[in-house]
Amino acid sequence: MKHLPLLAGLFGCLPVCAWALELAPTTIDGEKTAEPGLALDQSSGVASRLGLSVRETPASVAIAKRSDIERHGAKTFRDAANTLPGVNASAPPGFGGFVSYRGFTSSQITQMFNGINVATGLARPVDAWIYDRVELVGGPSSLINGAGSVGGSLNYVTKLATREEQAAEGQLTYGSYDTASMAFGVNHALTEPGAEVQHYARLDVSRNTHHSYIDRDQREAWSLAFSLLSDLTPNLSHTLAVEYQDEHEDSPYWGTPVLNPKAGELKIDKHNRFNNYNVADGRYEQRTIWARSIIDYRINDSTTLKNTFYHLDSQRDYRNLETYQYNANNSAVNRSTAYQVRHQGEQNGNQFELRHDDSLYGLSTTWSGGFEYKVNSTTSTPWNVPGNSTVDPNAFNPGHFYDIPRTRESFGNDKTNEVTTKALFVENRLGLTDKLSLLTGLRYDAIDLDVTNHRVVTATNPRHFKRSWEPVTGRVGLTYQFIPSANVYVQYSTAAEQPSTTTQVFDVSTGKQWEVGSKFDYLDGRGSATVAAYKIERKDFAVTDPQDPTNSIPVGAQSSRGIELASSLRITPSLLAEGNFAWVDAEYEDFNEKIASGAVVSRKGNTPTNVPTRVGNLWLTYDFAEEWQGGVDARYVAEVYADNANTQTVPAYTLFGTFLRYKVDSHTSVTGRVRNLTNEVYAEFAHVSPAYYLGAPRTFELAVQTKF
Repeated sequence: MKHLPLLAGLFGCLPVCAWALELAPTTIDGEKTAEPGLALDQSSGVASRLGLSVRETPASVAIAKRSDIERHGAKTFRDAANTLPGVNASAPPGFGGFVSYRGFTSSQITQMFNGINVATGLARPVDAWIYDRVELVGGPSSLINGAGSVGGSLNYVTKLATREEQAAEGQLTYGSYDTASMAFGVNHALTEPGAEVQHYARLDVSRNTHHSYIDRDQREAWSLAFSLLSDLTPNLSHTLAVEYQDEHEDSPYWGTPVLNPKAGELKIDKHNRFNNYNVADGRYEQRTIWARSIIDYRINDSTTLKNTFYHLDSQRDYRNLETYQYNANNSAVNRSTAYQVRHQGEQNGNQFELRHDDSLYGLSTTWSGGFEYKVNSTTSTPWNVPGNSTVDPNAFNPGHFYDIPRTRESFGNDKTNEVTTKALFVENRLGLTDKLSLLTGLRYDAIDLDVTNHRVVTATNPRHFKRSWEPVTGRVGLTYQFIPSANVYVQYSTAAEQPSTTTQVFDVSTGKQWEVGSKFDYLDGRGSATVAAYKIERKDFAVTDPQDPTNSIPVGAQSSRGIELASSLRITPSLLAEGNFAWVDAEYEDFNEKIASGAVVSRKGNTPTNVPTRVGNLWLTYDFAEEWQGGVDARYVAEVYADNANTQTVPAYTLFGTFLRYKVDSHTSVTGRVRNLTNEVYAEFAHVSPAYYLGAPRTFELAVQTKF
């Protein structure tokens, strides 16, 4: 296992070596060969509004297509994100969806749904069935997404109705710990061919249930996506899309406490690692509904417009006992932090985009511009009490939430945060020569924050708090396509991020990135690869004032530099190899932290928590015969720090998996899959308590899938 980083690095270097030896065009007799695997000629999606392909975009762009999601066995969109270069995503309670990428975490990584930037709490992973693809763009991408995303952006794209007359698919899955899922999807034409107005509908539904490997943790989730595509005229179409998600988890798992002493490599009691120290009636629930109205209009052969109007409504409920720590001699576990909260969120907005192809002094050029308006309102209703209790980890009664003193007291709304964003953006690609192109973009945001305090008014917590920001962000990049199958690029981009505190008058924090890279095909188009090197700087975020520990000052700074490699190679007609590897060096340049004693210490030079220096993936897929396909996979994640002082570490881990698929006929296949073959004990995430948020042990799964 210790050698996997080297193996992943060697795999990543293979395409580079092959590139040096042999670069061949990807055309034969004027026709393009099949896509080699990295979707370099697919639309870059979230990376640009110009309709460019991944190859044409001077930025790190990776896409997990629907076929990739199915081949790699991704169960949630988090699993799909983890197949992309450098991404380490997990789903610890209270974080929605946590992502570490390019040395940054949390709000520095934007997670979008269908190109719409929403509250991070809504990014809790759900079943991958309703998603068509997951897109990743590296580095600052505020140009596309608005404020935030200094480290990068993930975009989860839902399946939509297509112009297929009829298509249907279904899947039944059963696995370890009574994990079961049922899913189906259908796309159908609602009108006869040749009708003046054409309508197509798609419906996807999935239901998942499981009894977790963690004691008493049970989950049930529903996902539904419906869309109606209407071709009103040959040039005008409208799509109505509705998505609904409902998740219910009983006695959620909040982590496994680490043993004392809490220094160096943190350890857990493996015998009791699946204990659930939450109360018996602990609860997590989430209900989310999306509605989108999308208009696509081709004004002429050179000009198109797109308008997306949307409404989002979400409600999340927590009721848990959340913090667990061993006593001094590790004989008992002290439980605390009884916390109940409801988050109610609503977001309404509109995105308008206009794209135009033209020429400028004889040079080909494409313009894209538009505006965005959105209002995001979130109200929280929290209540927490100490909830202290001590239990024997070998035998204990978990108790009930409302038996804890003071949990039955009434509580009301805390605050309502309303953020109104108005934005203008413009982007351009100019073909300087037939091989060299220039990409530029600029975005202006006007952001208004209005905080309403529903509790007792004090000098530090007024009834209303208002603040406005007007950041300008942008990007400039050059792409040189020196042969048809290979290019190099250089890019500079910037980002802006709202301050996390809402009670002090801070300006936005800023970020910038330099990146160089290449995207190419090799070995007569049987392989494709990407390589990128970058440096990111983020500054002016809030840190503790060393002169006044009760105050924050906007002087924080951090940086990261790294390399990312990805490749897909058809070694033989029957053997496919895919992999990626990422290395990052991330550190705080200026960061002060208030510790338990009340003192303020500098963390300059330290690595942020939950940031692995190396992440690698490798897949080998082999077609034994026309009906049989099998494969193996490996994932490596380097050790991470659990504290800002960098005195506590969580060990690295390597996961292996395998699958075997039998094609019953042209429509139906049966797949058996084993995850975590070696039954590795590992932490997906390190809580600050500190505690491990454990990943799944070895599990088995059998799936039957059919398509018509």
